Amino acid sequence: MAAYSCMSGMKLGVGMNVDNSAWNSMNYGKSRTLTPISTGTSVIAMEFEGGVVIAADTLASYGSTARFRDCERLMRVNDNIIIGASGDYADFQFIRSVIEDKIIEEESYHDGFSLKPKSLLNWLTRVLYNRRSKFDPLWNTVVVGGLQDGEPFLGQVDMIGTSFEAPTVATGLGLHMAQPILRGYFEEKGRASKQEAKDKIQECMTTLFYRDARAFHSYHLGVVTAEGAEVEGPLKVTPNWEIASFKRLN
Repeated sequence: MAAYSCMSGMKLGVGMNVDNSAWNSMNYGKSRTLTPISTGTSVIAMEFEGGVVIAADTLASYGSTARFRDCERLMRVNDNIIIGASGDYADFQFIRSVIEDKIIEEESYHDGFSLKPKSLLNWLTRVLYNRRSKFDPLWNTVVVGGLQDGEPFLGQVDMIGTSFEAPTVATGLGLHMAQPILRGYFEEKGRASKQEAKDKIQECMTTLFYRDARAFHSYHLGVVTAEGAEVEGPLKVTPNWEIASFKRLN
């Protein structure tokens, strides 16, 4: 928010005004996030019979430095919804606090209704588009997964408020490396079982750890079923570097 000097426009004499706009702009001007600082990489998710599974690693990179290694990028919203976010971690913390406020407001009505994933996705599109329209976007891509009237639901919204729904979604470099694996499996076999979906997600997280310089071996796994929503982990990727095409010679 812009703040103004108490001396702005102060009359020094008859017909004399002080214009401190340049000084105000320098000291109290508006600020914008021009680039993310600490960022998280891919979030991946897929539907299975009776629910959804979503995963994100625990690394927040400071530029190219693996700086913060214990940052949870999944959030359990309620019994029906889990979200994950890539991009600026501080902006995700803001989104998380706004959603927590919304949940408190929803529960205060005591009307027996709870927030559903499609409603949350639509609401997030308005939040992100509103900030984008102010030229101060939240630098995140958010994945929303859960059960919508008993059916698995997955959706994604980016930093400018563009959203879509799909049975498999991925953000960041996972869009290029994990999404083909998930989509190929889904198109060939349809919705997997819960364990098959978790195994396929683990395969994708391993692939990303091999090939994404911003990925990490520790990750959280969120699962939503009719029994509720829970976030597991942190879990560990178990890589096998024997597949490397070269080895260091002794």
